[in-house]
Amino acid sequence: MRFEELRLMEPLLSAVRSEGYRELTPIQEKAIPYVLEGRDVLGCAQTGTGKTAAFALPVLQRLSQARGGKPAARSIRTLVLSPTRELAQQIHDSFATYGRNTRIRQTVVYGGVTQSRQVTALREGVDVLVATPGRLLDLMGQALVSLAHVEILILDEADRMLDMGFLPPIRKILAAVPRRRQTLMFSATMPGPIRKLAADILR
Repeated sequence: MRFEELRLMEPLLSAVRSEGYRELTPIQEKAIPYVLEGRDVLGCAQTGTGKTAAFALPVLQRLSQARGGKPAARSIRTLVLSPTRELAQQIHDSFATYGRNTRIRQTVVYGGVTQSRQVTALREGVDVLVATPGRLLDLMGQALVSLAHVEILILDEADRMLDMGFLPPIRKILAAVPRRRQTLMFSATMPGPIRKLAADILR
């Protein structure tokens, strides 16, 4: 299937064409239509199979279509949780690339660096925040970020996050986001703890 066969808006298709994408990968073909419909999705795909585009493209479209002004101060419309700063940066770069023809605002936060620039970026509110769980909890503890307006929650590389001991932080973050939301969960493997987490948070 080609990207033109999806119900993606032209600004996203233009960005996709600029990147040289033509054919959808299996995870993109299966996930994108459901995400566009607002459904919760559990996707299993290895790294390098295009799963970032499988959630970033439809999320950018949903945010663009529903946009009613800039986000509230210190608020987030879409939260993407990632296990490492390297992956978080890659996901943020993908959102920026695919969304370059839209007005969607995004930023990334992770530990190991000073938080001042991250706090400045968050102060006005963002449409998409990509974050590692530890740094996000730090910012929440300082009342520098609010998850009360999250419309879409995405857990990427969920199995790696559990392997790295991030389940307790994830549970704390889940308790802070609205129960009424769209939830997307992507993992390379489906061990028992991942299936249990999916059963708890997906509708």
